Amino acid sequence: MTENRTNLHPIFDRVLSRAEKERQFKQRARVIWFFGLSGSGKSTLANLLERALAERGVHTHLLDGDNLRTGLNRGLGFSDADRSEGLRRAAEVAGLFVQAGIVTLSSFITPLRSQRETARKILGNQDFLPVYVKASFETCAKRDPKGLYARAAKGEVAQFTGRDSAFEEPLAEESVFVIDTEVETPEASLSRLLAHVYPRIQPE
Repeated sequence: MTENRTNLHPIFDRVLSRAEKERQFKQRARVIWFFGLSGSGKSTLANLLERALAERGVHTHLLDGDNLRTGLNRGLGFSDADRSEGLRRAAEVAGLFVQAGIVTLSSFITPLRSQRETARKILGNQDFLPVYVKASFETCAKRDPKGLYARAAKGEVAQFTGRDSAFEEPLAEESVFVIDTEVETPEASLSRLLAHVYPRIQPE
């Protein structure tokens, strides 16, 4: 079926503006985009950061890859094409929260540089704050909080990132904040993360 865009009538010019919502919440909306291997600590850090921001009166929402696969991304597989589409959808949703004035924490493996670049283009350089949660495949396999590495070793998980499917570490030009969970405690990581994020969400 051919898509007919002539029937679309966006109302962006009539809704309450992002600036008005940010003034209401007394914050600047941003997307903190956590990425890294499964088991690296993305969700743990995202949850810790959300609670720390909430204690400071910041209005937040957390988007998690597993949660989105139960709804918005249900039906998508684990091929590079499906993952890219799922991440594109996630970035678009994060952008809607930003327009609502909400600081959004997004936790997705986001293995390819092209996928991270797509998210950056959708959200814009100013609003996109990437955080690489770094841990080696071997360390994540030892942690294996979801049992995925054990299942992958038995051939029960297709296209497993870091083994069957590539994970591309960020390049210097990606301007990524790095947290190495192999050498830092969660408390130390959270302290550095807060120092990085909090000034960027303060009202002008």
